[in-house]
Amino acid sequence: MHGPAMSGWLLMALCAMTGAYCLLRTGSQTAEGRRAARAEALMGFGMAAMAMPAAVVTPPGWGWAVYAVLFGAAALRALWFSRRSGHHLHHLIGSSAMVYMALTMAPGGGGGHGGHAGHGGVATAGGVPLLTGLLLAYYAVYVLRSGARLIPVAATAGGGGPVGEGPAGGGWGARPELALACRLTMGIAMFAMLLTL
Repeated sequence: MHGPAMSGWLLMALCAMTGAYCLLRTGSQTAEGRRAARAEALMGFGMAAMAMPAAVVTPPGWGWAVYAVLFGAAALRALWFSRRSGHHLHHLIGSSAMVYMALTMAPGGGGGHGGHAGHGGVATAGGVPLLTGLLLAYYAVYVLRSGARLIPVAATAGGGGPVGEGPAGGGWGARPELALACRLTMGIAMFAMLLTL
């Protein structure tokens, strides 16, 4: 992702807070819910690290390979667990998008600048336009769909949450509207990162 440093800071803070809440959710979930919350926490913290402005830290060239391997493993894990839950297909797409962005932003990886999230300066097109466009379309639909689902959940927050969200009244980690808001936040952040790739 490329853009002004302030955008990078805001995106980094938002993704880090989302990752932290997802970690909090792991304590009040079913086994399937804990798996999903851990995957979402990894995604939140990974996106926060990618969004860190370059003025703070410029990752070494091999750092992008670490991102690619880490999220490649997360994608394989999501593929494995998608047999049980369709929500893991979203994790598969998200982890694959992170691999794609890491490879695109790596030195010589298509961006031509070895850039990283939050770098100021002139944004150059990176990656495969068709793939970037498909991912942007997916996340646009995901964000709109999640936002629409959030409205009824917030209006009826006293009831139980979606399957795998844990019992109602189980503390902050079991609140379905917050879990959905975190997913919405990460979807918006992913859209922003892809848009400025």
